[in-house]
Amino acid sequence: MLEMVTLFPHPPIVLPEVGKKESAKVRTTYQAMEKLAQEIVKLNPEVIVTVSPHGPVFSDAFTLNALDSLQGDMKNFGAPLVKVAFNSAPKEREAILTECRNQQLFCVSLEKNSYEKYELSEELDQGLVVPLSFLYRLGWRGKLLPVNMAFLSYEELYNFGKCINKALEELNISWVFLASGDLSHRLQQGAPAGYSPRGAVFDEIVRQSVREGDVKRLLNIDSELVEEAGECGLRPFIMALGVLDGYAIEAEELSYEGPFGVGYMVARLKRGPQLPERELSATLYRERSERIKKVIEGESLSVSLARQSLKEYLTTRQYLKVPKNAEELWQKKAGAFVSLKKHGQLRGCIGTIEPTRSNLAEEIIYNAVSAAVQDPRFTPVLPEELEELTISVDVLEKPEEIASLAELDPRVYGVIVSHGTRRGLLLPDLPGIDTPEEQVRIARQKAGIDEGESVELQRFKVTRYD
Repeated sequence: MLEMVTLFPHPPIVLPEVGKKESAKVRTTYQAMEKLAQEIVKLNPEVIVTVSPHGPVFSDAFTLNALDSLQGDMKNFGAPLVKVAFNSAPKEREAILTECRNQQLFCVSLEKNSYEKYELSEELDQGLVVPLSFLYRLGWRGKLLPVNMAFLSYEELYNFGKCINKALEELNISWVFLASGDLSHRLQQGAPAGYSPRGAVFDEIVRQSVREGDVKRLLNIDSELVEEAGECGLRPFIMALGVLDGYAIEAEELSYEGPFGVGYMVARLKRGPQLPERELSATLYRERSERIKKVIEGESLSVSLARQSLKEYLTTRQYLKVPKNAEELWQKKAGAFVSLKKHGQLRGCIGTIEPTRSNLAEEIIYNAVSAAVQDPRFTPVLPEELEELTISVDVLEKPEEIASLAELDPRVYGVIVSHGTRRGLLLPDLPGIDTPEEQVRIARQKAGIDEGESVELQRFKVTRYD
């Protein structure tokens, strides 16, 4: 039986052994985490299923930790004596794998050879060690089953949570789901990821959605808001709500604070009566399909051309011939960047600073293919991914030389930094890039130009098509 779903933050500084005097600033969070841990220990579940954003994460598959030894510590944070160690839960793991196969969700076990193959740490990550240390200190020694999120759609994350619940309910065991995650990392000046006024907006939406059990609001949260918030808890929390699919949710927020610019929420969710209207999984998939169809129907000419180019190349391995309806693009020449996103995550981005083709239509056609199959940061896009991609096209105006950072505005201008033959470009109006200094720093990194090396600066404007 599912005893409780819990949402924990994971700031190392909350632990006195790590934070020392600074821990006093998150005393409210510490007390709420301790209270929730005491409740779990009193329930004494046979198994705790955990998810952390800092464990092994793959783009195309959920994974389950299949190591015999589940242990971790805080030695990387100067507190080696803060440690946890638990037994694994092989029976429960196999039940989840079976249910995922039944639901056609791609989920695999991470055996020891997988950790070696992918050069993954076998230690439990900080996102688990921090909240689990409260339980361990209180004497809980049950079985642990760490599951890992994936960069799949929010609907699939929710459905994975539902699969976990169905599999374990059939085993007739007592268990708790523990989702670890922090909210926005950009709540104030000096925050770890910089400041954005939208960080607080994100946190309030998540908090309200959790308190009200409003799954749809959480899944439909604006992707740009998520990116600008710099969060790490949204996906684990969506999985947690999926565990409760089909039931009324009795939720309570035990604490929330953000004294260091990162939002820390502690919450408890209990399962109420079974309600047919709360069975949302199928509805969420249908609504996602309808949204995707609407987005594709509303695409601009440039974006539609990029999508046609991808479909042609991924199907035939041939480049698209410029269609007649793209006539207005035949008469222009310009550099263009094509960006691909999947479920809010970048999937590829490649472009040209200046025109390299006979017209803008060809520029878009060729750059769309390059973004899909030649971006070295990602595996090539597969044909079945095409409908899940959102595409944007940035058409560049001619770059102009500038003398200093004072002539940059990240919301208006992109930047090109050059040192010899090395050049780095960053497009304008990107979430989380709020200052010229940050813009130039990232462009330097892309070009492999060290901070101490002099650079020439250019700025440019773009016309963005969605």
